[in-house]
Amino acid sequence: MPLYAQLQARQSSNTPIRVGVIGAGKFGSMFLSQAAIIPGIHVVGIADLNVGQAKSNLANSHWPQEKYSASSLDNAFKHGTTHVGDDVEALVMHPGVEIIVEATGSPVVAVDHILMAFANGKHVVSATVELDSFAGLAVAREAKSAGVIYSMAYGDQPAMTCELVDWARTCGFKVAAAGRGHKWHPDFRFSTPDTVWDHWGLTLEQAKAGRLNPKMFNSFLDGTKPAIESSAIANACGLEVPANGLTYPLGSIDDISKLMRPRSEGGVLEKSGMVEVINGLKEDASEFDYNIRMGVFVVVEAETEYQRKCFAEYKVTTDDTGRYMCQYKRWHLIGLELGMSVANVALRGEATGVAQEFIGDVVAVAKRDLKVGEILDGEGGYTVAGQLRPSEISLSQKMLPLGLTGGLLMKRDVARDTVLTYQDVLLDESLNAVKLRRSLEV
Repeated sequence: MPLYAQLQARQSSNTPIRVGVIGAGKFGSMFLSQAAIIPGIHVVGIADLNVGQAKSNLANSHWPQEKYSASSLDNAFKHGTTHVGDDVEALVMHPGVEIIVEATGSPVVAVDHILMAFANGKHVVSATVELDSFAGLAVAREAKSAGVIYSMAYGDQPAMTCELVDWARTCGFKVAAAGRGHKWHPDFRFSTPDTVWDHWGLTLEQAKAGRLNPKMFNSFLDGTKPAIESSAIANACGLEVPANGLTYPLGSIDDISKLMRPRSEGGVLEKSGMVEVINGLKEDASEFDYNIRMGVFVVVEAETEYQRKCFAEYKVTTDDTGRYMCQYKRWHLIGLELGMSVANVALRGEATGVAQEFIGDVVAVAKRDLKVGEILDGEGGYTVAGQLRPSEISLSQKMLPLGLTGGLLMKRDVARDTVLTYQDVLLDESLNAVKLRRSLEV
């Protein structure tokens, strides 16, 4: 039965999927805007440190006040409304909640929330993909041990890429490459929250009107988020990552099939079966008209002459050999599409992407000269950016995971554009996030 029909059936039987949302920022708000109109889904509660801002975001997402004015979680559960508060533990432990959406964007905090959910028998859909980049496999193991489902968030590019890769392999194709698009220039890796909007292509007024977080958007611009999402794709799909980080080859959508093949065949890949990010900017910094900046792709190889003939017969755009073709989605809608994850987890018992291996890692690189005694400000900030590396390299060289850099104290000076190591910082080994990461390093 289609997911939507199953949702309608849950609505008709008054047994909706009952969801708790942690974090009502941009991603959470986008999901909430849709959850209000999707049948068969009831958001029982929202937990956010800033309750006033969370309620303001609900109003901005067109929720009538009476829908989020429940005085308690019990009241919300009973009457089909939503309670908004700051008590994460109460939300996670409430017996009426079956799925937790973790949308804080803070990987260290997210680990605590997720493990608490597992301990209380809750499935988790994580919009904090930063976690999947450095400890996703460990979290997946914890979920399996607890007998629950852990899933990446559909609407984010990793889960959507996983879907394309699964399509390709289920159809019998060999996957040559998969990944996402981006707007990229090498200088962007030093961007800060002060410079992000000029590079991004929005005015400060537009950013404020959209309630956009400059640090989060800067994470996309400086290459951290593309590295994070590429790592998540690699680990969920069993794809390799470039030895020295993403290369961002320039091209339009019609160029992808030519670019995403091994160098030995005229492409840019070290070998077949890798993740990569396509740059939508031309050399003169203008955008390709038909680019995949906001989308995802998979490139498949026709391994038989019959497959190649079929590509030609059905007018498929391929490389010059006729062997490589690209399937893609040009847009991703982030939290607006999260209903797919919630429905798949609750109704089909399936994750929309989850780490199966630990192949790709995201390491911290200094944006400027860093000095002893400074405090790192994590993803998208002023001090470090993230770059993709094979985990066998990052682990052997004790490179510092980007996801752990929020609030760390520098113990040694590190020069601009240098990869940080564990020896450079003071790390709290008691944190659950650190413990999970360490479990992958043995």
